[in-house]
Amino acid sequence: MICDKCQLLYEEVGDLVRENKVFAKVRRTDEALICRVLGAEADANYRVSVGPKHDLVWVGLYTPDRWLSESIEADLLHRGDSLEDLLEDELYDKGFETRLPVDHFRDQAKQYVFRSPIVLASAEKLDGEGMIDRVAKTLRAYEALFRQLGDLAGK
Repeated sequence: MICDKCQLLYEEVGDLVRENKVFAKVRRTDEALICRVLGAEADANYRVSVGPKHDLVWVGLYTPDRWLSESIEADLLHRGDSLEDLLEDELYDKGFETRLPVDHFRDQAKQYVFRSPIVLASAEKLDGEGMIDRVAKTLRAYEALFRQLGDLAGK
């Protein structure tokens, strides 16, 4: 069962990112907001999920496609840029002036994951306007970043 604050966060962020029409499909589950990559042949989704302690929100790209993950890694190697630098540029363009770390790993569900945490400030609400805005901007920045990389580029 989804908590009320998580549900509201997912619904509000979903409404905001639908306006941009950069995702093939946006849907909410009890565990996450899932946004299907537009025009990709590979199985890939952007996800927003609340951490177990409700003190942070993860935004990331998830794919079971090893070749997609490797194509992104190869493109980064060829360019010589770090994901953190590229994400910082996209976040700045979206009006969110911050630098977020990017974790890259293969999870227990055998998904290749690129994700960043957005930490909830102590006096802030998970479903508050500020958090919703930062999560939506980060999700849009992720889409803009990965649209340029690997087998997602030019799609």
